Amino acid sequence: MPLSHGRPYLAIPGPSVIPDRVLQAMHRPAPEIHGGAMVQLLESLLPDLRAVARTRHKVAMYISNGHGAWEAGLANVLARGDKILALATGRFGHGWAEVAQGLGADVEVMDFGKRAPVDLDRVAARLAEDRAHEIRAVTVVHVDTATSVKNDIAGLRAALDAAGHPALLMVDCIASLGCDRFEMDDWGVDVMVSACQKGLMVPPGLGFVFFNDRAEAARARADMATQYWDWRMRADPQEFYQYFWGTAPTHHLYGLRAALDMLVQEEGMQAAWARHERLARTVWAAIDAWGADGPMEANIADPACRSHAVTAVQLGAPNGTALREWLSETAGVTLGIGLGMAAPGDPAWHGFFRIAHMGHVNAHMVLGALGSIEAGLDALDIPHGRGALGAAAAVVAGR
Repeated sequence: MPLSHGRPYLAIPGPSVIPDRVLQAMHRPAPEIHGGAMVQLLESLLPDLRAVARTRHKVAMYISNGHGAWEAGLANVLARGDKILALATGRFGHGWAEVAQGLGADVEVMDFGKRAPVDLDRVAARLAEDRAHEIRAVTVVHVDTATSVKNDIAGLRAALDAAGHPALLMVDCIASLGCDRFEMDDWGVDVMVSACQKGLMVPPGLGFVFFNDRAEAARARADMATQYWDWRMRADPQEFYQYFWGTAPTHHLYGLRAALDMLVQEEGMQAAWARHERLARTVWAAIDAWGADGPMEANIADPACRSHAVTAVQLGAPNGTALREWLSETAGVTLGIGLGMAAPGDPAWHGFFRIAHMGHVNAHMVLGALGSIEAGLDALDIPHGRGALGAAAAVVAGR
């Protein structure tokens, strides 16, 4: 008998749970788009977006998903044939590299696998080899949504500085922004790209590119950006329409205003990071308990290298798919697929799932998802250890 009637819980790593306040803010007639309140609304977003990114520098906004933000960031700092060093710790590190290659960049990929962060020593050695400074940019994903690894961005900046290397540091924060601590200016990031559908709690459709003075200077020789993707007008518009080079995504902006009110003005970034850290540890405590007497394990072994936004889990085929399907059909909980962990035609693909704990989530939502997972493990006779829910509750209680 299905018990899924009621409000479903989308525990996938984006689009994340949309707050009712965001939905209500978007539920309104179309506004005037050439002046008045819409101009004031958009201008009010910019300081709060900078507060989330922890930067004093510029931001360009695009009507796009994260892939569009990838392209915009690259196109504004690279010329065709420029060499970039793409650091990959999962599917999305490779995806950004593929976009760069499609634009005409000379892409060198350093692959660190699916279960470990970037090896800073390997990167430092490669930078030291590049005595002619042919590498124009280093790209990295702060949190790879597929593997749930979290990379050391400050460490990468230190490696670049120690090598005296002028390459731009470009960081994808699509999964991490608003969830994991990120300090654009303090960590020396030149370009950061993100999107609205994860930690920013807005339906998919807005991409963001934050860039500092070094990146802005690189724009002078870049030749990949078409008029639409060029960040110069978007970041310094003379007229309102230039923010989006055409009609603004009006209702997304209303939703973003409500989301930033919740995240920046009311909760505050420090508190939001702390909430995500506690909820992530709640999930990990349950996984550790289940895995004590069964095949379940977190994809990233070292908790210090795990995202606070999403946790990738290994359960063995066909258990991952079987559990996801049971939860969706019976409990009304949707978990993420094991994206990029195995080829779709490989039976091993069915051995993974992901739990999102990003954005508009709280203790009872996470504990409810964990309770549903335990019910699924029992219903499907998947071996697992006991005491997971008690261990998770203890983390919530601060024990």
